[in-house]
Amino acid sequence: MFKKFSALAGIVILTGCVSQNASENNTDNTAPTVNTVKKKPAADFFRHAASAEQIAEQLWLSGVPPDSNQLDAAELEDLWQRIQYQLSFEVPQTRPIVEQRNLYTASQTYLDRISTRAQPFLYYIVQELEKRNMPLELALLPIVESAFDPYAYSHASAAGMWQFMPATGKRFGLKQNFWYDGRNDVITSTNAALDYLKYLHDTLEGDWLNAIAAYNSGEGRIMRAIKLNKKRRLPTDFWSLDLPAETTAYVPKLLALVDILKRPDDFDVVWKFIANEPKLSLVEVDNQIDLTIAAKMAGISVAELQALNPGFKQWATDPEGPHALVLPIAAEQQFQSQLAQTPERDWLRWQRYTVVKGDTLGKIAQQHNTAVNAIQRINKLSNNTIRLGQHLLIPSTAEGDVNSSIAKASQLNDRANAHTIDQPNISKKTQYTIKHGDTLWDLSREYKVSVDDIAKWNGINKNAGLKLGQKIVIMQNAADIESVTRTLTYKVRQGDSLARIAQRFSITVADIVKWNQINKSNFIQPGQKLKLVVDVTQV
Repeated sequence: MFKKFSALAGIVILTGCVSQNASENNTDNTAPTVNTVKKKPAADFFRHAASAEQIAEQLWLSGVPPDSNQLDAAELEDLWQRIQYQLSFEVPQTRPIVEQRNLYTASQTYLDRISTRAQPFLYYIVQELEKRNMPLELALLPIVESAFDPYAYSHASAAGMWQFMPATGKRFGLKQNFWYDGRNDVITSTNAALDYLKYLHDTLEGDWLNAIAAYNSGEGRIMRAIKLNKKRRLPTDFWSLDLPAETTAYVPKLLALVDILKRPDDFDVVWKFIANEPKLSLVEVDNQIDLTIAAKMAGISVAELQALNPGFKQWATDPEGPHALVLPIAAEQQFQSQLAQTPERDWLRWQRYTVVKGDTLGKIAQQHNTAVNAIQRINKLSNNTIRLGQHLLIPSTAEGDVNSSIAKASQLNDRANAHTIDQPNISKKTQYTIKHGDTLWDLSREYKVSVDDIAKWNGINKNAGLKLGQKIVIMQNAADIESVTRTLTYKVRQGDSLARIAQRFSITVADIVKWNQINKSNFIQPGQKLKLVVDVTQV
């Protein structure tokens, strides 16, 4: 069940209304202030409103009395708007927040990149926050932590979208080994991050800002600062604590983003449209499975599967689990059907190996990019003892599934395999120059190749940062993943332009003109309705 909320929280609307088509500031650090909105008497429109979008429009135009009816955020078309309606934190207009806000609003390109990265995963995060009755502001925390990059890796060894340190990750159940790192797994790391934040909130006297600060610096540091202030008979809110400079800037970064999302028009920024609908399915698999075989079963590319499952570090799931796969929601039914029809022995590719002098299970496992326990389990070995001439079954990647020109450069391409599955041929070799803010995950999504492949083609560490101006090679497949479009009706708002609308929905002005048969030399008018065809799979 989706969380209900007071329509009062949604006075400021992200952008114009969208419906599915059926056919400056106080800079005093010590004196925070909160923006107030002078409300006009609200019309009694709730009983007659046909949709959440009409309610949203009236909220924007009229304001809402405190005892107004409630609105279901799940009815809105735009996921950013769903978050915006439920924001509850007050944002003091202090110098640190204003400075951070100015940095964010200075780069529309950065905000666009955030939306692109967030698109596959943001719905899940929002849904989990609503289920747990936690502030929707926390959906913006991955922007501060990693800019929504699931492969982000810091010099301090924090990893993933939520930037878990190894010890903290283990503390909250994130497995980390040769096969798998739960810190990079968006689903498991999101659950762990929300568990951690809830624990911090409950531990730190129910103060969300202190909990967020502790997420950055650890609860011990915040608890000591609170204890010191209590001893001095000083307030124990975040703004009153003596904290490290990094933490002092951390919370204002989040609040700056909250302020921008609350009132983007005030800062002339756009949050790109993300459809308010589930995009992913989590499918439990009972045993280890080769990711190439799983992708074939799902009818998607290996690159797409790996992009949605960044926790898997090797060619297959961990022999000991987890085996759950994140799939595009449209691929779930086919995958489940193919999985049920495929014997478990065919979920992996095997090769027969004869033990030679000097072999150990560890050496054999290393040579074949697998694990000792996997070989033991497959061959029913109770210990590490093997004998000369013994035959062993070794799990191996289905590298024959990939075109040979890619295979020579990929992680697993030194081994031959007799089994092949048809894949698209390589269409071209692209040389790409790294721009500011690029990551390997961004490029993997854009070119529909895997992060591991890009790293291997270019001899780079996938956890290392890319350098501005660096040139890399990308081998592209001929076939693109089919897009899914939806026709929307957009009501023009005060201050809108064709360019601004096109930017928000990742379409072109020429398309808007064509779809609506309008003359782009004429001004569009507030209240005018435009037909938009939006690619809801674009990420």
